[in-house]
Amino acid sequence: MKALTAGLSSAFPAVSLPLLFIVMWSSGYVVGKMALPFVGPYTLIFIRFASAALVLLVVALLTKAPWPKTRAQFGHLMVVGLLIQALQFAGLYMGLGLGVSAGVAALIVGTMPVFTALGATKFLNEKVSGIEWLGLVGGLLGVALVVFEQLADGSATASLSGYLCVVLALIGISAGSLYQKKFCSGMDLRTGGFVQLTTAAIVTFFLADHFESLKVIWTPTMIFASGWLSLVNSIGAISILFMLMRKGEASKVAGLFHLIPSVTALMGFLFLGESFSMINAIGFGITGMAVYVCTHAKK
Repeated sequence: MKALTAGLSSAFPAVSLPLLFIVMWSSGYVVGKMALPFVGPYTLIFIRFASAALVLLVVALLTKAPWPKTRAQFGHLMVVGLLIQALQFAGLYMGLGLGVSAGVAALIVGTMPVFTALGATKFLNEKVSGIEWLGLVGGLLGVALVVFEQLADGSATASLSGYLCVVLALIGISAGSLYQKKFCSGMDLRTGGFVQLTTAAIVTFFLADHFESLKVIWTPTMIFASGWLSLVNSIGAISILFMLMRKGEASKVAGLFHLIPSVTALMGFLFLGESFSMINAIGFGITGMAVYVCTHAKK
């Protein structure tokens, strides 16, 4: 595991890992939106989790990765899998399927740093300075500006249940990040990721089978989207997130999420033809400054 981490660190300089994570994570909103016309949300994330788990299992066996030694370690990994993987993405894609736009969904999940910072003071005994709190609040302002036009022009037409689903996603990523930092920070990314993804796959299989009968329309777009979500998001982005959590305090790492709605809006403009106005650009700048404050503030 040390060799794997060292290899990633040497391949990507320290400053590049947060940027790479932001791009990978943001792409999940756009690629997920591309896939939803061809598959139900539960079926989509089941395919994502199951295929990613299979890849990690093969990698773990070929590289002889260490497995958790106790039931408690397995249990902690399963809890993180339920929160960060199953709850977050089930809520997110259900919300998108019920009409919540990618930008508004990113806005809601983008409030995760505030709740993580608050939880870190209680759950991890971390201290969050006044400057960092100011950065977190500033990030929320920037995030709100990015999706301002969507809210102002009435394009956010989702039902209340759609927004509640995305709030569940927010709860999942916030609680899961804190739990992972406290109980699973030393996990092996290969075997630990396999346990988490397998747990999430089992849960979403029953949801997909019951509500959607596992129906999929296999088009080139759907094949590309499922592969991207499995390899780039479920394995790549989550692994980098855990590496960053291991290196830094939870509240500072969570500050990276302030940039995701802005980057998502930019990707939507480039790949989906969605609008990207001057307000979006201003929000992007504000969130960039907020992330700098959150990750470089001295205590």
